[in-house]
Amino acid sequence: MALEVGSVVEGVVTGVTNFGAFVQLPTGETGLVHISEVSDEYVENIEDFVKKEDHVRVKVLSIDPVAKRIGLSIRQAQEGWKPKPKGGRQRGPRRGPQSFEEKLARFMKESEERQRDARRRTEGRRGGRGH
Repeated sequence: MALEVGSVVEGVVTGVTNFGAFVQLPTGETGLVHISEVSDEYVENIEDFVKKEDHVRVKVLSIDPVAKRIGLSIRQAQEGWKPKPKGGRQRGPRRGPQSFEEKLARFMKESEERQRDARRRTEGRRGGRGH
């Protein structure tokens, strides 16, 4: 059975970290359920939701054959799950699922912009004081 994005399968939790849970899939491959994809409610301690050796239903969110990464979701595999309405904390237009590298690049760009803005504000304050 080949995995496809969007399919829902059963898996076994093989490891739990502070950022997510690793799940072995029926194909023998292992994917990651990021902590944000464990539950619709806030997850402070992932071990309150899953433990090693638990059997879980997961939805395949992404497959990156080059990096050999599979993104999974427990919350989206639940019966009756519906995405939350648009709005809220979202800053820009959503462009569909993004790879880890795309998310990291966006984070770095936004972080650099924030640092540049903070430097400008700080330099403006120091300029008239002779520092």
